[in-house]
Amino acid sequence: MKTAQDVIEADLQYICGNLKSEFSQMAGKNLLIVGGAGFLGYYLVQAVLYWNKTAGTQPIHLTVYDNYIRGVPEWLTDLKSDPNLVLQRHDITHPLPEDIADFQYIIHAASIASPIFYRKYPIETMDANVNGLRSLLEYCKQQKDAGKPVEGFLFYSTSEIYGDPTPESIPTPETYRGNVSCTGPRACYDESKRYGETLCVNFAEQYELPIKIARPFNNFGPGLKITDRRVLPDFARDVLAGRDIVMLSDGSPTRTFCYIADAIVGYYKILVVGHRGEAYNIGIETPEISMATLAEKVVELSKELFDYQGRVVRQQSDDKAYLVDNPNRRCPIITKARNDLGYDPCISVDEGLRRTMIWYQGNQVAEDA
Repeated sequence: MKTAQDVIEADLQYICGNLKSEFSQMAGKNLLIVGGAGFLGYYLVQAVLYWNKTAGTQPIHLTVYDNYIRGVPEWLTDLKSDPNLVLQRHDITHPLPEDIADFQYIIHAASIASPIFYRKYPIETMDANVNGLRSLLEYCKQQKDAGKPVEGFLFYSTSEIYGDPTPESIPTPETYRGNVSCTGPRACYDESKRYGETLCVNFAEQYELPIKIARPFNNFGPGLKITDRRVLPDFARDVLAGRDIVMLSDGSPTRTFCYIADAIVGYYKILVVGHRGEAYNIGIETPEISMATLAEKVVELSKELFDYQGRVVRQQSDDKAYLVDNPNRRCPIITKARNDLGYDPCISVDEGLRRTMIWYQGNQVAEDA
């Protein structure tokens, strides 16, 4: 595996190979991905189009809405000639288009997830997770009333709804209620996701709608552009510029890191076979590693791949709120997703990092919004 394109091809084969049943159920139907230009959209979109080209079944007809608040990615414009893809500039915080089509599947991924950027756009972040979500849920209700029911709806929540869990609640199950600040610098994201989940559960119960919720745990990999300002893109940026890796903490917080190809499989499984009104942790359970260990893994891998000569240096961020309300540990229990969905992540952190760094080598330029 030598180039970014090799990585993408391997990932798409893996995703589609693990979603044969789910994509077969979606064949010939209409899928709307709201926020499809973002990190998660990268493989959510490309996996469907890859399936269409390789499966020999009826195609899944895909429409993407995005307001492109963080730029129009080149990978998406490169796909615009695909006959089964419709790209539409739309801000989900505004009323839905009057000519909106009949969709059987909907994924709401329209929210800024990078702390640097959701703190820059706090109101927009809350509006997408609350008002935008509400308009899509109302659409689902109207479609059911009109005899054209939506068959699956996925809302992207976040593992950040758990806040900084108490020690006895790590690893963290879906039943943990959270330890979250409602006024801190991350609250615009965390609390709007929590309220979004409440909206989803009540619409699912009151109107018997097939609404499901994903709680991602530290996904990484292709699509997370190098200007995103989350930790791995920052490390990659330093490595590929030949600089020392700068870590803006003491490196002690720990996480489990889930490679994006495994995560995408989990998300489509929730959409198609997840239980109505239920939330699912999507991530990996082990290994739980510190940010310092992650940085050292990147250094060692980069020596092998790129003959990197740098090291890890620690600095303090100029942003006083950079680490406020940052969880000390984040690690999921994924038993529910294994049992209900057949979710079985298989790509190791080390292999995921290898693919990620190769992909960043081929994707060093990205709009910094």
